[in-house]
Amino acid sequence: MASTSQRKRGRDDGRSALDADIQGLNHALDACHLQPAREAYDSAGALLTTIRDSTADEEDYMDLGRSCVDVCRALERGLEGGQPDQVSPSILEAIKQLTATLAAIRKETVNKGKRDMRSRLFNRKDREDAIAGWKQDLARILQIFHTELSVKNHTMLTDLHRHALARQESTTSQHQSTQASVTAGETPPPAPRAFFGREEMIEKVVGMAENLEPIALIGAGGIGKTSIALTVLDHSRIKERFGGKRRFIRCDKFPPSRSNFLRRLSQAIGAGIENPEDLDPLRSFLSSEEILIVLDNAESILDPQGTDGKEIYGVVRELCQFSNLCLVITSRITTVPPDCKTLEVPTLSMEAAHNVFYGIYEYGGRSDGIDDILSRLDYHPLSVTLLATVAQQNKWDNSRLAGEWGRRQTGVLQTEHDDSLAATIELSLASPMFRELGPDARGLLGIVAFFPQGVDEKNLGWLFPAIPDINTIFDKFCILSLAYRSDSFITMLAPLRDHLRPTDPTQSLLLCAAKDLYLTRLAVDVDEDSPTFGETRWIISEDVNAEHLLDAFTLIDADAKVIWDACADFMKHLYLHKPRQTILRSKVEQLPDDHPSKPKCLFQLSRLFELMGNHTEQKSLLLRLLALRRTEGNDFQVARTLRELSNSNRLLCLFEEGIREAKEALEIMERVGGDYSRARCLETLALLLLENNQLDAAEHAISGAINLWEEDQQFNICASHRILGRIYRRKGEREKAVQNFEVALGIASRFEWHNNIFWIHYDMAFLFCFKHEPDDAQAHITQAKLHAVDDTQ
Repeated sequence: MASTSQRKRGRDDGRSALDADIQGLNHALDACHLQPAREAYDSAGALLTTIRDSTADEEDYMDLGRSCVDVCRALERGLEGGQPDQVSPSILEAIKQLTATLAAIRKETVNKGKRDMRSRLFNRKDREDAIAGWKQDLARILQIFHTELSVKNHTMLTDLHRHALARQESTTSQHQSTQASVTAGETPPPAPRAFFGREEMIEKVVGMAENLEPIALIGAGGIGKTSIALTVLDHSRIKERFGGKRRFIRCDKFPPSRSNFLRRLSQAIGAGIENPEDLDPLRSFLSSEEILIVLDNAESILDPQGTDGKEIYGVVRELCQFSNLCLVITSRITTVPPDCKTLEVPTLSMEAAHNVFYGIYEYGGRSDGIDDILSRLDYHPLSVTLLATVAQQNKWDNSRLAGEWGRRQTGVLQTEHDDSLAATIELSLASPMFRELGPDARGLLGIVAFFPQGVDEKNLGWLFPAIPDINTIFDKFCILSLAYRSDSFITMLAPLRDHLRPTDPTQSLLLCAAKDLYLTRLAVDVDEDSPTFGETRWIISEDVNAEHLLDAFTLIDADAKVIWDACADFMKHLYLHKPRQTILRSKVEQLPDDHPSKPKCLFQLSRLFELMGNHTEQKSLLLRLLALRRTEGNDFQVARTLRELSNSNRLLCLFEEGIREAKEALEIMERVGGDYSRARCLETLALLLLENNQLDAAEHAISGAINLWEEDQQFNICASHRILGRIYRRKGEREKAVQNFEVALGIASRFEWHNNIFWIHYDMAFLFCFKHEPDDAQAHITQAKLHAVDDTQ
């Protein structure tokens, strides 16, 4: 650590240096006849005096003073030998900017010295940020003065060699032009003021740029690629590494061709070569110093189907080979040179999206409604920004904003200056690569947009049998960042989905064809004993898509029996493979009672609630179904519904009510049903009597069921013997209980019904435990665990 005397010597040296600089500015002021420049010198002298008198012990302010002196010296050299009326308008404007900047800096520096302002306005972080901003302003003005000085020097050198030999004159002129232009170059656009949630990616890109690695930032339109690139260009470490050799080229601002790209590259790096035919004349400029070049919106020039696409690709690939050059590409398409390290730009985090939104929108506080809208936008940066901007410009409160979103969805994302999400998306659809995909491409995107999960990539051939090279087309969608892969599905971001989704599904021939394919798929028999049962497991991964399809088409044609029958089939698929609630429930309940599909839908819906354990809702649905069946006068269906209802009451422990319903079902089936139907009623009645402790009646009922089962109904025979074993266990008749459990276990083992095996072992373990036979009980517990694991697998 420096001693007190050392620090004092440092402050004294600093003040001496400032005194010398102030004296130099006074000399420049005396010698200058251009009034704007005199005002600038005067402001600079006043600022240095303030720094000397109040902040000379602070190195960051001393560094700011040195930056001020550098700018003034550049101005002095630029004006040297010229007349006031010969100064260019750009220099005059820059001098005025310099005077205003110096005055503003001095004002804040004076405020800094006031005790009551020090802690509130000038803590260390704020001070560092303020000084960094001022130095950036001074650096920008310094660049303008350097440019003017370079042009002036070039003119003088040209005059000096005017009478040289023609070849020497040509060579010298070209060299001087080159040197002047390299100094001039182009200053990158400023970084965005507010930028949230990209710290990790920016740090990664900065690190790669410091290693001079070629980088490609890939993502959909509006994802934030350009903002990341500009923030990297403005990063302190990048400025320190590359200084003024930081270039930014908007590739969508010139017609895509090899010659236009080379011309624009020459302008950006300051080579001054008007129409280079290739990189050869630019090579000396590109290789002279370390340089960072950003090619923004590079999909405009790297589209393989675009004008000179392959030739431009070759030039860009060659740029990646320069060892002193870092190339950063932002692009919607992934066709970038292989040397580029590709970074996929994700959407924002929830918190970053909130910061972006509320950094713009000031007419309402944070609310669940707004959070939901941002979530439905997938936290897409441009969409979040546009939503906040539109709401702010229109002064909408939270309620109005939620209402507009509900009415227009992403149609609301258009500002008064015609910045819109639609324009961003349509730009991708206008690309040569997309147009090359043919007339079905837009419709195919509409299918991806329609389905919430997107399209299962394994099913492309099944879903679009008439379209050749369908896999290639979907690959191109991903290359264009119009879609992306998520697990086995090809899907897209929510804002794109909302824009590209068919407004009228019936007008999309592709979607109507897809609907017919799904309906055919749902109609496949899903009985567990059916040989096609395994084929129906597709619903496990595509349940959301199938549900959305049915939901959409029930709105379009509420009376169509084929759609509602498919709804019942869908719920049956869920029952067997993925029991859960469904958004179709309210629509099923709202169907007219005379709709032919309503009973079937109510029945399948009640089964779902049974498996989910919500027996109150199951009973409610069955009571409505029972009323419909009684109105129809179909006794068989009345009895079937009564049996289901009695089972629901058993699960609700309403045994007396369930017994009455089971007996009524049995009476009807004695008249209209076969042996199988009567046996099912007896089985249900036996379970109710068992739970209600009417054991003799239960034994009589289940014995009657066993006598009615056919030989091929082994599953039912197994279940009935298990019930009879439970009855004997409850009655305390150990041997009879074991005998029936073993019959059931033999059948279940023969057919490898692991779930049944588990429960039979469980029942036998319970029996032996109750009879104080711990060894046998433990053996059956062990077997039950084995089959529980096997069943899970």
